Amino acid sequence: MSTRRFDNPDLDLDIDSEVAEPKLYKVLMHNDDYTPMDFVIFVLKKIFGKSDSAAHEIMLDVHHKGVGLAGVFSFEVAESKVAQANQFAKANQHPLKTSYEEES
Repeated sequence: MSTRRFDNPDLDLDIDSEVAEPKLYKVLMHNDDYTPMDFVIFVLKKIFGKSDSAAHEIMLDVHHKGVGLAGVFSFEVAESKVAQANQFAKANQHPLKTSYEEES
């Protein structure tokens, strides 16, 4: 395999140096009247990597405000975490709903 050098000053590379930051998405957990608080904390720790205290605080937001912010991620990560959380809740027979929305 040969190595070629591309340091020719005659090459005109008109490259736009601006790169747009990727959009971020909020992952939200929604309150229901059936999912136990301990299960919500478990999901926050297992899927979202939250500490005990952070998971407890988010769970209280879900319980008292109707929704809690589980995290902010790129689209692909948000989509994946929502799918994991919803599938895990369903597999454990809980109606816990997690969704994502674009961060403004």
